[in-house]
Amino acid sequence: MGSINSRQGKLYLDFRYRGIRCREQTDLSDSKTNRRKLTKLLSQITADIRLGCFVYSEYFPGSKRASLFVDEDRLSTNRRTGFSEKYTLANNELQSISTIYFVDFAKEWYEENEVRWKDSYKESMRIYIDVYLLPKFGPVCVDKITRPDILKYRAELVKKKVKGKELSADYINHIMTPLRMILSEAAARFGFKTPFENIKQLRVNKRDVNPFSLREVNDFLSVVRGDYKHYFTVRFFTGMRSSEIDGLKWKYIDFERKKILIRETFVFGQMDTPKTQGSNREIDMSSVVENALKAQFFITGKGTYVFCNKLGNPLDKKNILARIWKPALKKLGMAYRRPYETRHTAATLWLAAGESPEWIAKQMGHTTTKMLFETYSRYVPNLTRQDGSAFELLLQQQLDQGEE
Repeated sequence: MGSINSRQGKLYLDFRYRGIRCREQTDLSDSKTNRRKLTKLLSQITADIRLGCFVYSEYFPGSKRASLFVDEDRLSTNRRTGFSEKYTLANNELQSISTIYFVDFAKEWYEENEVRWKDSYKESMRIYIDVYLLPKFGPVCVDKITRPDILKYRAELVKKKVKGKELSADYINHIMTPLRMILSEAAARFGFKTPFENIKQLRVNKRDVNPFSLREVNDFLSVVRGDYKHYFTVRFFTGMRSSEIDGLKWKYIDFERKKILIRETFVFGQMDTPKTQGSNREIDMSSVVENALKAQFFITGKGTYVFCNKLGNPLDKKNILARIWKPALKKLGMAYRRPYETRHTAATLWLAAGESPEWIAKQMGHTTTKMLFETYSRYVPNLTRQDGSAFELLLQQQLDQGEE
């Protein structure tokens, strides 16, 4: 079959073709991942040679040695054309494609793609692959996974319970995403039909938002633990996400321009870039937010983070949920709401005040107002609402004037 060797830290292929020893240098550094890549390439070369379809100039177009095999390349090209569709099947069989296990290819796929992912996305992918996909498909060859296998596994996930709770349709869709991507790449690379075609995502029911009224906000701030009053004041009146406010640094607070700059987030215990390009934004400070931040500056202004624990590190959202958020709701006798409702609260209060939808979308990090109207349509006041109520008010005003 040939071998893969290293010269000055770079890998090269060593094989025989037409009785001639061929050595082809690559620019790949000597690593396990690159050796696996070249092993597959060498396997494909060997298969093509055995089929009489090896075209040297296609594999190594820049090689000086390719000029030795001009006639052989022409014959091999004609022979491969004659094989038609049978060529791929024969080539796969000779490469022993059925010995490529999902666990091995998934690892290689992850290593090839992680360079373009955010750290938070990498962490999610590790969970989806390691916790869910590998236990099910790890020991199965990539070309042996069938459409029924996928559908059956998804049905199992629907019934599965983690810590007593069922997995949501949205979370299951996220688990299936890397499975689809891995199998699609394997199919493209090894020439078989992906079994993931025409499998639609599970329907995700839209979750209703449950924002606080202004009175409820004031009630909450009156009972929440004192050292977190400024924190929740900023949350309620800026619409910042947990990751944005928990990782907020003083260098991003511009009191002169009355702006909060969203440039970093705190996700999975480390600082990262904002969620989307639109999330990288500037939030205007209202007077209540400005006062809360100025008061907070006297507490943590000498440190890095605006809101932090006693060690000066970013806050832990799980700790806040259990020790601060839930107890405050309990004191008020309120039913449980997610901390994310503070973001919805800011949006609905702005809308109720008649602020421009474009301005609100910008404050929240949305590139358009589409999501704003889809999510908060029932909270849009008559100024921008399209439900006929404004017209009814106009008619009533005309009638009142007529009576006068």
